[in-house]
Amino acid sequence: MVIKRTGEVTFKNNPIALVGPKLSLGAKAPDFTCLKGLDAVRLNDTPAKARIFSVVPSLDTGVCSQQTKRFSEDLKALGDSVASYTVSLDLPFAQGRFCTAEGITNTITLSDTHNHSFGLNYGVLIEGLPLPLLTRAVFVVAQDGTIAHAEYVPEVTNHPNYEAAIAVLKKITIA
Repeated sequence: MVIKRTGEVTFKNNPIALVGPKLSLGAKAPDFTCLKGLDAVRLNDTPAKARIFSVVPSLDTGVCSQQTKRFSEDLKALGDSVASYTVSLDLPFAQGRFCTAEGITNTITLSDTHNHSFGLNYGVLIEGLPLPLLTRAVFVVAQDGTIAHAEYVPEVTNHPNYEAAIAVLKKITIA
């Protein structure tokens, strides 16, 4: 059964529907299959340490670009205690060009363009637009594979709460 959620998120102030469940704190992080380049990556392929999944509609837009660069910069202080991922429906080649052009080396881009499994399993796939997109969201997955932080940004064109996500990452990497 496909779960569709309405009334949680707007895009340019227009209500949109999201497909998939709304994840809650403490829940087991769902699996997914995304592409890193042409290689498939699943949740179990990510290291068993604190992980952040920064979800953006497209790296080719201003807020998405700023979000990716901001998390990349803020996470430098945590070093290799955190694995950082940006997830979008952009093709892996476009993601690679973006990271090269912006000098981003500490964040891995994951493309959900293959089967939208991240979008569906994390409840961030937008329904009803002419082009499939993911809504803006941030998930922190703890070392034990549970959701330690989940933010579905209420307006897709707005920034997430960077400080809240970083605070959770700091807390679980020190614990």
